[in-house]
Amino acid sequence: MNETIKLLRNHRSVRDFDIEKDVSEAQIETIIEAALAGPNWINGQQVSVIEVRESERKAALAKAAGNQRWIEEAPVLLVFCIDFYRAKLAAEKNGADFRIVEDLEAIMIGSTDVGIALGSAVIAAESMGLGIVPIGGLRRNPQTFVDVLKLPEYVFPISGLVIGHPRNVPEQKPRLPLKATLLKEQYDPKIQMEIIDQYDQTISSYMAERTKGKDSSNWSSKIAHFYDTGFEQYEKNSSPTVKKQRFQYK
Repeated sequence: MNETIKLLRNHRSVRDFDIEKDVSEAQIETIIEAALAGPNWINGQQVSVIEVRESERKAALAKAAGNQRWIEEAPVLLVFCIDFYRAKLAAEKNGADFRIVEDLEAIMIGSTDVGIALGSAVIAAESMGLGIVPIGGLRRNPQTFVDVLKLPEYVFPISGLVIGHPRNVPEQKPRLPLKATLLKEQYDPKIQMEIIDQYDQTISSYMAERTKGKDSSNWSSKIAHFYDTGFEQYEKNSSPTVKKQRFQYK
């Protein structure tokens, strides 16, 4: 097994950072260069990344993301954004109609490009011995991120990435077995419930050990709750902010 595969398979999200250790500008530039070297739709390069270090700004964004203290404690927050503002300028320069933002395809393109870039940034940071944790919670109050970061029209924040030096690294969380997620030739829905039943037991045991018996919840109960009522803040704020940024999909 080569070192890249080992690094990928050893991923852990870190939420406890050494506040005395900084991450250099050279490291951040290297991480972003690596992230944006990846593939993207039609070479449109529909991603921009905002680097946030200033303490008061991080505090405001941490609160908006659901009071995630690690945003404040780590030295750097990177905010990965869908960016069609440059594409709009390209349309104006060439006298073309800017129709893509009238279709859901723009959100799908931008989110895919952000996901590829974010994944590459994670690997680049971890290869330097840094700890990371993605921040999807920014979409709880995305308008705050738009305002604080002064995002122009056609730019929308999809995910943050906290980067710092780990103080504690958690045990790796078990994933679904590969037979659930790698399907051969066609999707087989009949196997999924049995796998979920088994995986629930695995996650329940993992959580009990990690929390010293305080939490033994399983995977399906957490997923069911979140996709029932747990995402209400996202439901309330994310889509309206997307529309305010002038993505006018039907």
